[in-house]
Amino acid sequence: MKKILITGAGGFIGSHLAEQCVARGLKVRAFVRYNGRNNWGWLETSPVLGKLEVVAGDIRDHDSVFSAMQGCDTVFHLAALIGIPYSYVSPLAYIKTNVEGTYNVLEAARQRGLKQVVVTSTSETYGSAQYAPIDEKHPVSSQSPYAASKAAADQLAASYYRSFGLPVKILRPFNTYGPRQSARAVIPTIISQMADGAREIRLGNLAPTRDFMFVRDTAAAFLELAKVNGLYGEPVNVGTGSEISIGDLARRIATIMRVKVKVVQEKMRVRCQGSEVERLLCDNRKMLAATPWRPQYALDQGLQETIAWLKANRKSYKAGIYNV
Repeated sequence: MKKILITGAGGFIGSHLAEQCVARGLKVRAFVRYNGRNNWGWLETSPVLGKLEVVAGDIRDHDSVFSAMQGCDTVFHLAALIGIPYSYVSPLAYIKTNVEGTYNVLEAARQRGLKQVVVTSTSETYGSAQYAPIDEKHPVSSQSPYAASKAAADQLAASYYRSFGLPVKILRPFNTYGPRQSARAVIPTIISQMADGAREIRLGNLAPTRDFMFVRDTAAAFLELAKVNGLYGEPVNVGTGSEISIGDLARRIATIMRVKVKVVQEKMRVRCQGSEVERLLCDNRKMLAATPWRPQYALDQGLQETIAWLKANRKSYKAGIYNV
């Protein structure tokens, strides 16, 4: 990889990936969403800001994507709409961003003759586990418009490999968490409420289990998968292989933060019955066999770093408001 493009580089995972790429000596072009304030998201306060090139555009616009790829040989595609609750409000926005945006990346990469495209998937495409741990042969069963848009993007990426020989890889992370995560995710939701002094923590469904992975481990997985000569046109799971329920997660965070809280279920935060994914547990053996990548962060260690960061950045979160 001589020069890489990262779409969604101003976002949660994208900014961490950009930092790891720069740390490894790679030339990075960061593609961020255009806005009138010329704001580059989390890259604004990143220590690598002066060590990479930033270009603004819109993933939904083929021209800006095509232009941003000039001179690059690899693209990590992370730009997406990711909030599940908002996908119930505006499904079409997810189709335009996640499906059409992925098309723009794939088609521009094909036209530019890029050597490699790494597309970001999600464990949500599997739906509730029909068996566990979930390997890549598990059926895809999207239970939200968000998951459906990502599954469609995955299939489109695989088709570009099969139809045109575009060297596409599909990284499928399970639940990533850590510093800079948006307020709509469960871990920032829990921590921000506790940090604001709430002792009655309002959440959605408490029983579902998730496989939580620290963001730096996720970012490292992108780089290790990119080194592999193979695994084109197929998904590769990335997760820790351990699970915890949302209710137990809240109690664990309370223990780390040394506060006593009551966890309550708030109706407006609960997914409708057919849309709730009850269990996600990663089978990561494919990734482990193909690469030297291994998760480095235990859950408590990652939570401690996330808590410390969020306490220092509390003004970025409105803990008392449910973020759809």
